Amino acid sequence: MTKGGLSFEGGLDAAGLRLAVVVARFNAHVTSKLYDGCREEFGARGLDLDTLTEVEVPGCFELPIVAKQLAASGRFDAVVCLGAVIRGDTPHFEFVSSETASGLQRAALDTGVPVIFGVLTTDNEEQAMDRVGGSAGHKGRDAALTAIEMVHTMRRVSEG
Repeated sequence: MTKGGLSFEGGLDAAGLRLAVVVARFNAHVTSKLYDGCREEFGARGLDLDTLTEVEVPGCFELPIVAKQLAASGRFDAVVCLGAVIRGDTPHFEFVSSETASGLQRAALDTGVPVIFGVLTTDNEEQAMDRVGGSAGHKGRDAALTAIEMVHTMRRVSEG
């Protein structure tokens, strides 16, 4: 949609892109499925999967610092962050999900490199599983597509 100006929209070809994925191990039964879908989507979009960098961290709270370091390294066009925060009986859910989101956004803004929020924040495990290939689609695949599109969008915006 344009209003008297230029319109920029990214493509979905991953060939030649330099991508990293940071995966939280906590809730690995969910995050491993997010990663598998993300990786499969990158491959389907032409990425040489031997070039994909994967970094594991203990949990979602650790995603932002690693994402920022990867983004600041100059070695990657985008960084995808995958995790799952499932609500429990304590306020821990709110702290982790909020600070993770803020930290990832800050990493992107501080570095100018797209840092993709592929973190599920669900009320229960059923909702999480619905989002890794169930009735709510596959958020790992969606994160991969977002990363690819953002790389191309940022390139087009930079070119003017």
